[in-house]
Amino acid sequence: MGSFEKLAKRAVKTDMPIMVKIQELIRGAQNAVSLAQGVVYWQPPKEALDKVKELVWDPTISKYGADEGLPELRAALTKKLQQENNLHKSSVMVTAGANQAFVNIVLTLCDAGDSVVMFAPYYFNAYMSFQMTGVTKILVGPGNPRTLYPDADWLEKTLETEPTPKLVTVVNPGNPSGTYIPEPLLKRISDLCRAAGAWLVVDNTYEYFMYDGLKHSCIEGNHIVNIFSFSKAYGMMGWRVGYIAYPSEVEGFGTQLLKIQDNIPICATIISQYLALYSLETGPKWVTERVTDLVKNKKIILEALSPLGEDAVRGGEGAIYLWARLPEKYRDDDAVVHWLAHKHGVIVIPGGACGCPGHLRISFGGLAEADCRFAAGRLRTGLEELVRDGMVQ
Repeated sequence: MGSFEKLAKRAVKTDMPIMVKIQELIRGAQNAVSLAQGVVYWQPPKEALDKVKELVWDPTISKYGADEGLPELRAALTKKLQQENNLHKSSVMVTAGANQAFVNIVLTLCDAGDSVVMFAPYYFNAYMSFQMTGVTKILVGPGNPRTLYPDADWLEKTLETEPTPKLVTVVNPGNPSGTYIPEPLLKRISDLCRAAGAWLVVDNTYEYFMYDGLKHSCIEGNHIVNIFSFSKAYGMMGWRVGYIAYPSEVEGFGTQLLKIQDNIPICATIISQYLALYSLETGPKWVTERVTDLVKNKKIILEALSPLGEDAVRGGEGAIYLWARLPEKYRDDDAVVHWLAHKHGVIVIPGGACGCPGHLRISFGGLAEADCRFAAGRLRTGLEELVRDGMVQ
């Protein structure tokens, strides 16, 4: 038996993380600038960081905390969910980021062999979470070609099949597309899930990242689990704090989540949880002021994508992403991404990693305006050449 055959099939069959590939590409492409990773360019609030500095020598920081999170942070999050998200029947668990929150949920709700539903373009890490936990029947639904909204008619038919999918998941606003699912459509998806006896998991990581007067909304129910994150809003990517809002009235849900939590992180890092608490105290206005500045970046990137044609770019109503369709002959978007990196020194995400070959995901959140303009210049030059001459070396 070869050594490869000794490894767990669910791990071997799990896709390689696209961000690991992108990090390798960044290291290999000389002086390349990145419009790839979903990050923001700002750090956490200064006053929150200053408070955390004072805690370093506190002995409790080096000890384990409650698995479900610091009581004072959970209390603050419960208040936030009620006031900002209109969620009044949800309990809170603090996790080491939203990705870990999603894994907790999948392990709590799904058995190996269950079927689940996602919509393309999908968030690659969520897809991998299903793969690595043994969920082998991942049904990928279509998005509307014009709006990228999840196709609720397709979902209705799919939920009528046997066996009924255990779980449906969406990101709102979307990763990788930046598409915002309007509340009436989200409610219809929720109603379909409830009627079919399926769970609905909504990732609200980009709740504050809304543009053009749109307002984010959440929905609640005994079949709905909501995920949130501090990573993007408060610039806390490396601090790893997210949280789950799960239905309080579902008996045993919290108990099962605790089993998973105790065997992965035990608890989110204590000092990170305090930073999250202090950041919350600055209020959502601190975040929305910075998000407003991203409108400039979005406009800059839209202009850089213009060589692809006016109908090629979608999304961007929320989050920090634009979704671009390459010319028909470039279905191999991975090759285009490598060419842009090595020939033009700019890095983006291939759409194939999100279930849609022939597309690109471009992030406009990770660079301050001047740096974004520089990266956009490289991207536009590369796309102009791609459309005009092809991938010349």
